[in-house]
Amino acid sequence: MDEVRAAVERHIGAEVHGAAWLVDRAGFVSAGAAGVSAPDAIFRISSATKPVVATLAMLLVDDGTLVLDDPVEALLPELADRQVLRTPESPLEDTVPADRPITVRDVLEFRLGLGMDFAGPFPGSVLGALAERGLPVGPPAPQLAPPPDEWMRIVGGVPLSAQPGTRWLYNVGAQVLGVLLARASGTTLPALLASRITEPLGMRDTAFHVPADRLARLGRLWMGDEVYDEADGQWSRPPAFADGGSGLVSTVDDLHAFATALRNGTLLPPSRLAEMVGAAVGPHDPDGVEGWGLGLGVTVADRTDGRHAGSYGWDGGMGSTWWTDPVTDTIAILLTTDTWTSPQPTPIFREFWAAAFGGA
Repeated sequence: MDEVRAAVERHIGAEVHGAAWLVDRAGFVSAGAAGVSAPDAIFRISSATKPVVATLAMLLVDDGTLVLDDPVEALLPELADRQVLRTPESPLEDTVPADRPITVRDVLEFRLGLGMDFAGPFPGSVLGALAERGLPVGPPAPQLAPPPDEWMRIVGGVPLSAQPGTRWLYNVGAQVLGVLLARASGTTLPALLASRITEPLGMRDTAFHVPADRLARLGRLWMGDEVYDEADGQWSRPPAFADGGSGLVSTVDDLHAFATALRNGTLLPPSRLAEMVGAAVGPHDPDGVEGWGLGLGVTVADRTDGRHAGSYGWDGGMGSTWWTDPVTDTIAILLTTDTWTSPQPTPIFREFWAAAFGGA
């Protein structure tokens, strides 16, 4: 797949310092690396964490541990009896009672009423209050967040930005989901992830930190011209708060194992995967964006950048992307050493998608 290699390599040095990629077209696999990265390099996958943790949630739904339309307050009492801002611009004290409880489905759909707003007025008063109380609300910073119980106590101390089930707000739902899964299973999120996904699939390098003997494979992360994180930085030791929204590290091989298990039905029953990748927030939804929708913790494409309608995956702002296109039976993964420079995909990602899916 020379076109994929060319699409990546032309951006090494100009846009990213290093990258590794893998494209699987109906079982024919091509992979490579360029720049400072080796094929087995470990990357901070940031928001590509979300569909991995969402899949873990669907496993608990499938075994009856969780029910999608049940309220979460039995496991997350911090989210019971919520108050909601009267308007997105209201001060924190101007609230009304929540119309109904927050459900497991709301959390998976990012419609629990907390998060970043990409479609309208930014709910700065709530996010600002969380930051003032000690929660990192910017780029992933795993060593800065408090342990899960304290994290939830802080979240429970601010009102919701929107009524449950009414607005799609980014990221916080995935973080809450991680705490919900840990409490539902009676263990920690890292232990649950290991027992249900990473160990069964042989994903030996996917975790919330990198052991000391593997740090050389992690390397630096750049943000523009500055180094955001060194190899021995924030991902070099276990965090107090395992962030289900952006905390994982992984490799192209590990993510390929995950994507293949989803595609083959060996991780989730096909009916559960179909439920997961059905667009709950569609491209024509008031909270959607042209070209994509959102299922249960996974992004769903609508014919964009070479991907066919029904493709599913996620992009991480620290330079990662994974997508599966069921129409062409293609899995495409690209991991890089550099954060995105804007909310929109940078050229290396657009050209990678076009080469990976357009040539299938």
